[in-house]
Amino acid sequence: MKYKINIKSLLFLLYILSSTLMFSQNSTKFKVVLDAGHGGKDPGTMRGNIKEKDIALAVVLKIGKILEQNKDITVIYTRKTDVFVELRERANIANKAKANLFISVHCNGVKSTAAKGTETFVMGMSRTDTNLDISKKENGVIFLEENYNEKYKGFDPNNPATLLGLKILQEEFLNQSIELASDIENNFVSKNNRYSRGVKQQPIWVLDATVMPGVLIELGFVSHPEEGSYISSEVGKEEMSSSISNAIITYKNKFYNTVSEVETQTQTSSDNSSTLDNNSNTTESNNSNSNKVYYKVQICALSKKVATKSSNFKGLKPISFEKEKKIYKYFYGKETDYDTCKIKLEEAKKKGFTTAYIVKFTN
Repeated sequence: MKYKINIKSLLFLLYILSSTLMFSQNSTKFKVVLDAGHGGKDPGTMRGNIKEKDIALAVVLKIGKILEQNKDITVIYTRKTDVFVELRERANIANKAKANLFISVHCNGVKSTAAKGTETFVMGMSRTDTNLDISKKENGVIFLEENYNEKYKGFDPNNPATLLGLKILQEEFLNQSIELASDIENNFVSKNNRYSRGVKQQPIWVLDATVMPGVLIELGFVSHPEEGSYISSEVGKEEMSSSISNAIITYKNKFYNTVSEVETQTQTSSDNSSTLDNNSNTTESNNSNSNKVYYKVQICALSKKVATKSSNFKGLKPISFEKEKKIYKYFYGKETDYDTCKIKLEEAKKKGFTTAYIVKFTN
């Protein structure tokens, strides 16, 4: 059967990201949204008394408990009890929170009792039959929701044409998602002695609709006798939550280890810059030419380099950037007067860069 690309659905998918393509990462707290798959009337995969929804929730709560011990991390849950949460709402929770990371936890299950292993998914274009079956299973919860035809208009979990829009939407964050997924799978193998089926790319709606790096983790197969017992046991849940938490913290330290930034001492340095204290005295700019202070508006941070032409930044100019590790930080303007830079900040926010903030540089 041949599929035609639904132009309206593609435009809708593009619209989801259009206002957040230059999404600025949170400058004070690293926000993680933890999503326990299924819930309520949707038990997910089952074998005997083992239910996917119960395992996913237990592991998510344990991950959250570990992460909440870090004062630089804010944890947000899509559910903390056995309730049914629509896929659309799960994505809305993450997007409204302007989260830095989205983690969805699930379990696998097939008719065969031989299949086993962990696997972690990111958005992608894979066409392998096995992976598409998993994609359909996780997307299949859509059909349990009321008015699903209207809510997910244009998104057909069984339609390969849908992949085009999904790939465009997640391109910005794919590399970071893959890196996190790899760390999670490596931890499962090295720390928990698990068999890993690897990192895979699939069109999964909840990953598509969240405009930040994200992964969907399959903890293992409840249909495999030994693995099912392990992932439903208290020991298994503790070990897996520890491995996932460790990978999240590693990810944060790698990409966001300068959340509390420090002042740079050279104009050409790209490793250190600091958020301006609102009480800073602008007379610092009059000290000397060798210690001149100037201000820029940081409007976004991206995982890849983008041309600094104004059309890429909603008409703002001049645009400059600095590379910090694997992140490109983009700035609007360059002022020696803080009050003038505040005007630039308001201009940026009116253009849609609502999380923009002022950064102080010392030359």
